[in-house]
Amino acid sequence: MESNRQRKVAQIIQEDFAELFRKQAAESRQSILVSVSDVKVTADLGIAKIYLSIFPQEFRAAVMKEIEENKAQYRNFIGQKMAKQVRVIPNLNFYLDTTLDDVEKLDRELRGEGDNPIL
Repeated sequence: MESNRQRKVAQIIQEDFAELFRKQAAESRQSILVSVSDVKVTADLGIAKIYLSIFPQEFRAAVMKEIEENKAQYRNFIGQKMAKQVRVIPNLNFYLDTTLDDVEKLDRELRGEGDNPIL
């Protein structure tokens, strides 16, 4: 069960990264959408798990690799944004959120278009 403090820190991180990724997408010549679908923060506020949805699918690996390589800059960015609100800036772990893909796959299966035909 999350505390109010965890939820507030997670919300701040989610909003700041959503804005950052939106700006990066606007500056980029490629049309890649990176959205922050969820943020979970540990009880000690030491680790933030950030779940990202990346569209189109063919750019996922490259974008996740770039994000992992620039993790220190992202932590610095969030540290500047949160400096007045927390004592310790959380370590950032980025994960690919495939929830929408799973929903789409399940929907295809239910329509009989997947591996399981309608009987």
